[in-house]
Amino acid sequence: MQPARIIVNDGSTRGQRVTDVIVHARGLPVSSPAHSLRLDAALSQRLFKSTAIVGGMTFISRILGYARDAVVFISFGAGGGTDAFFVAFRIPNFLRRLVAEGAFSQAFVPIFSEYREHREPAALKDLADHVAGTLAVILMLITVTGVIAAPLLVSVFAPGFMDNPERHALTVDLLRVTFPYIFFISLTALAGGILNSIGRFAVPAFTPVFLNLSLIAASLWLAPIFERPITGLAWGVFIAGVVQLAFQLPFLYRLNLLPQPRLARAHEGVRRILRLMGPAIFGSSVVQINVLFNTMIASFLAVGSISWLYASDRFVELPLALLGVATATVILPRLSQQHTRQSRPAFSQTLDWALRISVLVALPATLALLLLAGPILATLLQYREFTAIDTRMSTMSLIAYGAGLPAFILIKVLAPGFYARQDTKTPVRIGVIAVLSNMALNVLIVAPWLYFDIPGPHSGLAAGTTLSAYLNASLLYHRLRSDGVYRMQPGWAGLTLKVGAATAVMGSVLIVMTPALGAWSEWAATQRGLHLCILIALGAAAYVLSLALLGVRPRQFAAGAA
Repeated sequence: MQPARIIVNDGSTRGQRVTDVIVHARGLPVSSPAHSLRLDAALSQRLFKSTAIVGGMTFISRILGYARDAVVFISFGAGGGTDAFFVAFRIPNFLRRLVAEGAFSQAFVPIFSEYREHREPAALKDLADHVAGTLAVILMLITVTGVIAAPLLVSVFAPGFMDNPERHALTVDLLRVTFPYIFFISLTALAGGILNSIGRFAVPAFTPVFLNLSLIAASLWLAPIFERPITGLAWGVFIAGVVQLAFQLPFLYRLNLLPQPRLARAHEGVRRILRLMGPAIFGSSVVQINVLFNTMIASFLAVGSISWLYASDRFVELPLALLGVATATVILPRLSQQHTRQSRPAFSQTLDWALRISVLVALPATLALLLLAGPILATLLQYREFTAIDTRMSTMSLIAYGAGLPAFILIKVLAPGFYARQDTKTPVRIGVIAVLSNMALNVLIVAPWLYFDIPGPHSGLAAGTTLSAYLNASLLYHRLRSDGVYRMQPGWAGLTLKVGAATAVMGSVLIVMTPALGAWSEWAATQRGLHLCILIALGAAAYVLSLALLGVRPRQFAAGAA
């Protein structure tokens, strides 16, 4: 019997090199369960390693992100100026997630992976060149339009500011500085998409660090030189966009994949990407649309509501980025490759592996976030301009957002199951339902809140977003099952019970050991930090130990569904 010759993408530095893996059958056919088991385990281990790399880089970025937010809130508080900046930052940041990290990445990576599988290196480079040229022209038009139409954008996205001309004018000025960020960060997403497609995940995952460093530096050293110090933060955003793009270009150059922008109206690959981007623009960013809609309503609420929502949303983003975004980033190229090779069982196994990892981390992270919401905010933000009242208000919305963490993660993990198959229409239809339900829930929840004059109506907005996210995730999951794309592997019931039991043990430890919120306000920063670290360590130890006692082992996830 001749040994089988299997081509395996090893994510090499040149992006085109492959490794020939010689499988000696030892009397068994290549398609035998024994060989499938070994190949599945090797694939799962690569996915696990890649997810760990992206998660590790993202963790560094998010920790610095918390440092950034702490510096901003401690320096500027949660008032009208910070509300203005967060609106001016949220608009281009929303477009970044909508276009760059959302629709563009999910449309570009499958097509780029297909070219890499079936075309010559020259055709792959030609695709990157034409995508870069087309994207740059579109982004320039968007940027110029955004800067000119800044007053209109502020009126649309923060209509409540129109009652305060001074705050409205400040937001317009800040937006004209921050809006070009979308140009630089979208080209950065193109560079990151190329790197992710060839298995180089660390560089794109580390790139957001420069936004955090730039805003920290702007808060400490740039803001004081402006007549309106908050303007320094806007320039920090602009500078960050330039630095993030510049950081990735040398890596593309060393890989011989640095795009040389070109334009060709009839380029087949560009047309396909643009067709996929249309519906993906909406379908991939439903959560962000809901958050932006919340910002619009919050502009009518008490001063500080936008800042409270922003602060709570940022703390939900850490576990979401570490797990949901990291896992989705890693599996999208793999799913695209498996779809191209028409390997439906492997496609389903990759999704199943991602969902198991999500359950393993999402459930304890959610409970810990709910129980430690107040201590986290008090420890990291409650100093100088950020008061105890701000902590209480932010805690309310953090609990509401935090309850939706499993749904937010599932949306990120399930969406690649559609985009890898170049199906962008289904997530759009589901997204429309989710957005409409969020709007309806906002009215149903917030209106009685305001009518009865209950404190903290902004947290009702967060609750509406959470409920609509669960609807969104449920519909995505149901569609993948009904289409036969995803089939659950054995062992889900046992895994869910064990994770649930371990999470309950962790929660019991945290409830018993966590002091009342009022005590945190009386402690110095070091004492708060020490107590919070001890609580996190105790909770993590209780969870991991409980899983071990219940028989859950890391190798069960490294080996994937096999």
